[in-house]
Amino acid sequence: MLISALLLGGFAVIGTAMVALTHEATAERIAANHRARLLKSLHLLVTPEMHDNDLVTDMITVTDKELLGTDKPVRVWRARKDGKPVAVIINSVAPDGYNGRIELLVAIRQDGTLLGVRVISHHETPGLGDAIEAEKSNWIHSFDNHSLKDPDPKHWKVKRDGGVFDQFTGATITPRAVVKAVYRTLVYFEKHRDELFDRPAEPMEEIRHE
Repeated sequence: MLISALLLGGFAVIGTAMVALTHEATAERIAANHRARLLKSLHLLVTPEMHDNDLVTDMITVTDKELLGTDKPVRVWRARKDGKPVAVIINSVAPDGYNGRIELLVAIRQDGTLLGVRVISHHETPGLGDAIEAEKSNWIHSFDNHSLKDPDPKHWKVKRDGGVFDQFTGATITPRAVVKAVYRTLVYFEKHRDELFDRPAEPMEEIRHE
C-alpha cells in the first residue's frame, strides 16, 4: 500500500507539472500570436523599412477623453530610425459612430502629417457604414498625407458639412465621426508631440494587465 501511495503521489506531481508546463507553453504561444497580429496591423501604417526599433514594445499609454474619444488609457506606439523619431500610431476612438464607438489606428509622422488611418473595430451597418474599412473601399485612404494645415481646420469635415472628405450614400454619420476623430487625434499629437516620443516605454507586464 505504501508503494501504491508513493506511486500515486508521484503521478500526481508529474501530472501537475505537465499541466503547468502545458499552460505556460499555451500562454507563450497566445502571446506570440497576439504580438504577430499586432505587428502586422502596425506595419500596415508604418512599414518595416521605416523603423529599426521594436514597434510593439516601444509603447506608452495616454489619456484624454476630449481628444482621443475615451476616458480609458489609449496606446501609442512609437517608430524610430537610428534613434530618431519617425512616427507614432495612436489607438484613438470615434465615440459617436452610427452604432457606437469606432476604434482607430492613426499613424502620424514626426512632422505632423498623416501616414494613414485604419479602422480596427466597429459596429457600423454592413453595406453602408462599413465602407470605413480598408477592405471595403478606398475611403479611409483619403486621410493619407493630410495634416492640421491641409486642409485648414474649417474643412476637416465631410463634404455635406462644408468639408473636403466624402460621405457615404445613405450613411453620413459614420464618416463624419471618423473625420472628427482623426482631426482630434492630430490635435492631440500637436499638443503632446515631444512627450509622446520622449516618455520611456511602459513595461510589457503593465500592458498585459490593463
